[in-house]
Amino acid sequence: MNKRINLNADLGESFGPWKMGEDEALLQVVASANIACGFHAGDPLVMRRTVRTALDAGVSLGAHPAWPDLQGFGRRQMKMAPAELEAMVIYQIGALAGIAAAEGSRVTHVKPHGALNNQACEDAALADAIARAVKAADAALILLAPALSELHKAGERAGLRVAAEIFADRAYTDAGTLVPRGQPGAVIHDHDALTAHVLRMLDAGGIVTVGGRTLPCRMDSICVHGDTPGAVDSARQLRAALQAAGWQVVPLPEVLDL
Repeated sequence: MNKRINLNADLGESFGPWKMGEDEALLQVVASANIACGFHAGDPLVMRRTVRTALDAGVSLGAHPAWPDLQGFGRRQMKMAPAELEAMVIYQIGALAGIAAAEGSRVTHVKPHGALNNQACEDAALADAIARAVKAADAALILLAPALSELHKAGERAGLRVAAEIFADRAYTDAGTLVPRGQPGAVIHDHDALTAHVLRMLDAGGIVTVGGRTLPCRMDSICVHGDTPGAVDSARQLRAALQAAGWQVVPLPEVLDL
């Protein structure tokens, strides 16, 4: 069996003079970049720089749309009418697509950010609106959605290519959702624990929860959050461990094009 997996990170989240993360270093490790589109972070110049650096590194490009929440980094829940939500997501995808085209490339996937992503994982109507927006922007786009989520199901209903994502640095509840960030142990900071967490899930063929349950699912991509302290070292160690275990780390389109 050809064991291919994708490693992705949320990048381009600096804004003006404010710097977030170590994008240049992470882009030497991951195979796909989810690039902020200006609503929760990022700005046109940061977007263009990130696209150029990603292309130089051979990393595939993804749009990372969010609620319009710069102050809260897109992590505060919001509500919006479906038509407005769809337009908002299309707008953000279009912004990154334009910059990618200017650099001679294209966006190949979309991954919602923060609260927008978390809400869509549990709210089927919200998830359907996001899937409609992605399809309207470009039906060839891959929707990168958490494994077992309503967002993943919505992408399939819309006829999109959907990649199932797991999180390297986050713990899971027995329901298959992420443990809320405010709870102890929600974010895994230790490099060895993070790597073991991912390998355990890949070996088990599904999400392994804090309660010890295994929830079988497809796993196409692994996310390492770029704003987590020590993210670069964690990503390097994880990639090395994956390769040692026989996994080939490739851009997202190559995982689905088997």
